[in-house]
Amino acid sequence: MTRSRRLQLVRSGRAAGATRTVFRKRRAPSRLRQVLGGLLLLAAGTGLLVLLLQLPELIDLDSLLLVSTAIGNLIAGLSRLLMGVLQLLGVLLLVGLALLALVLLVAGLMRLVRVLVAPGRDQTSKKQRS
Repeated sequence: MTRSRRLQLVRSGRAAGATRTVFRKRRAPSRLRQVLGGLLLLAAGTGLLVLLLQLPELIDLDSLLLVSTAIGNLIAGLSRLLMGVLQLLGVLLLVGLALLALVLLVAGLMRLVRVLVAPGRDQTSKKQRS
């Protein structure tokens, strides 16, 4: 029997050297989509900061009084323990929202700067061709 007459595995219609779709590189998102994503992050962060700045006017909120009331309720005993825990969770929620707003602002600014500073696809494809 010669080598050309050996049995070969039958593949599912692909050429032997074809690249599988699993290993293909993903296309980078378009520049417009990146700019819109950055603007949405900036808008979300700005909206949260404006909401947090308006909060003391909407609710009679004094942060030092809120924390001291929460600690006083904890000391008052088991009957008021739940109220103190809820107040402390409220303070933590406000701190978390403030941090989230700042992270969104920084992420949006970084994305916008990266998109605007990076060379366009047209320039990089021309460099690769020549």
